Amino acid sequence: MCGIAGVRRLDGAPVDPAVLVEMARRLHHRGPDDAGTWIDGSTGFAHTRLSIIDLGASQQPMRSHDGRKTIAFNGEILNYRQLRSHVDYPYRTGGDTETLLAVYEKYGVDGVDKLRGQFAYALDDADTGELHLVRDRLGILPLYYYLDNEVFAFASEIKALFPAIGDRQVDRASLHDYLAHRSVPAPYTLIEGVRKVPQGHRLTLGRDGQVRLRAYWQIPQENHREVAPEEAVRMVADALDASIADALVADVPVGAYLSGGIDSSLISALAAKAKGGTGLHTFAAGFGDPRVDELNWARKVAGIVGSEHHEVIVTAEDFKENWAQLSWHRDAPLSEPADVAVFKLAELARREVKVVLSGEGSDELFGGYPKYRFAAATRWAGLVPGAVRGRILPRIERALPASRARLGVAVRAMGEGSSAERMRGWFAPFTERERDGLLGGPAVRSAIAPYERGRGDALSRMLYADSHAWLADNLLERGDRMSMAASLELRPPFLDHRLVELAFSLPSSVKVRGGVTKWVIKEVARRHLPGEVVDRAKSGFKVPLDAWFRDGLREMANDLLTGPSSFVGGALDPAAVRKLLTEHDAGTRNEQPRLWTLLSLEVWHRELSRSAWVRT
Repeated sequence: MCGIAGVRRLDGAPVDPAVLVEMARRLHHRGPDDAGTWIDGSTGFAHTRLSIIDLGASQQPMRSHDGRKTIAFNGEILNYRQLRSHVDYPYRTGGDTETLLAVYEKYGVDGVDKLRGQFAYALDDADTGELHLVRDRLGILPLYYYLDNEVFAFASEIKALFPAIGDRQVDRASLHDYLAHRSVPAPYTLIEGVRKVPQGHRLTLGRDGQVRLRAYWQIPQENHREVAPEEAVRMVADALDASIADALVADVPVGAYLSGGIDSSLISALAAKAKGGTGLHTFAAGFGDPRVDELNWARKVAGIVGSEHHEVIVTAEDFKENWAQLSWHRDAPLSEPADVAVFKLAELARREVKVVLSGEGSDELFGGYPKYRFAAATRWAGLVPGAVRGRILPRIERALPASRARLGVAVRAMGEGSSAERMRGWFAPFTERERDGLLGGPAVRSAIAPYERGRGDALSRMLYADSHAWLADNLLERGDRMSMAASLELRPPFLDHRLVELAFSLPSSVKVRGGVTKWVIKEVARRHLPGEVVDRAKSGFKVPLDAWFRDGLREMANDLLTGPSSFVGGALDPAAVRKLLTEHDAGTRNEQPRLWTLLSLEVWHRELSRSAWVRT
């Protein structure tokens, strides 16, 4: 991966070279191998490089052979060799960056349709006066921008925008979104005026200073294909093989995360097979807690696939030492406790490789979460009058013991008013009513659209929604930031857009089948892994934060959320915050997910305030 940033002065002033240098400095972790800037009057680009392909060449920003187009590119075009063989161009390098220039010269910005891979790039066209920003189909790589009357700025990470746009305020409207998602869905962010280019979109800044944003690709909204289960298994297996072959394209070593779960185990098995059974490094993290550790399963799978296996143990001290630093890297609150563990895992992997494969995306494409068994109930719960659900279900949830926290999530979700809110409620730390109470009123804008746009049966609608707000704006954002914090490139083979299109064309009956989640993926995995690995219960990347909050992190939580300088204590209802802390500490309720949400918001705000990037 790399870091990209740039500025176009809309007031006609020349770009200050020092601004570009500072923007690049804040992205050094994304590209420690090289850095460069380019300026042409009122437009300037900056780039930091993590060399993966064409190691000795392909410096950026890169200009076309005639000097009329300039590109700053982050990512990998995994089919660049095929494109080079079909696009005539006076190539001077052997990499994928110049291939993008060649594709643009032949097809214009619509040439993005021909790309496979993960990418975010900016391209300045001196002939048309346009500046194009393009983000990959699934939103694997980030791209942010800011626009006012004087300046248009863009960057891979929000922190790199501040040298060009100055410090900014927290976008209070986005707090509602954050309390509903643990992240802020595109196009908004927690910083006033800063926007995300949504997944599968391209933005054009015209010579007149006007911005046009359009989708060039979208996740299919409903399935149309009738496929026998055995044929679905074959199709998914073939698509995964093709994606793995692409994901291994690199001029540096490629490894794989291996938790011992079905997704990472299958990716590791397929990668080991593609590499001829040798040379694959795998990486796992544990927590020193037998309730959540899966290291024994990771070791078992590593032995099966023949990888060279590496492990790291993550502790409560790791959270204390890294929380603020990683909030700086993410430019947002850490959405889950696992964020810190993912960073420690990336640190471990970076000692051996520059690129690592992950199993991200499989659950959202093929129905891997337990909640998907209840997709139909989530949709049709609205047949029970809202007044009845709103009166009875909260009482039931409050009466549940701390040990039944997972059941409480389901009860809370079913109590929401609309089908869309019930879908969102499965992952929402706070209900719509609770959000309104904490923030003193209802949201001034809606982030519910992904939960309303899906079509087809209940499961299809839920998968469509989760592939937007949950996957793109939470899990993929986490994966990018935590890996880039360690200068490691992350590639998720399940998110090859061909496989995504296939997944959304398949009937729901091959995803959740006979009560078995992710059935089709498990059947593919049986070809490579023993039944004990394939059929064991889903665990996920769990962190024992419930115990840590009551022990090593207890004092920290109270100080941050109730102290006189607390942002959360000032922006949210302090009595409600204190109640969460008291009940969790007493053990009557397990409020770990909600406390994490508030603590992460506080830690993030303090870190940015110390950096003088956010006005309070």
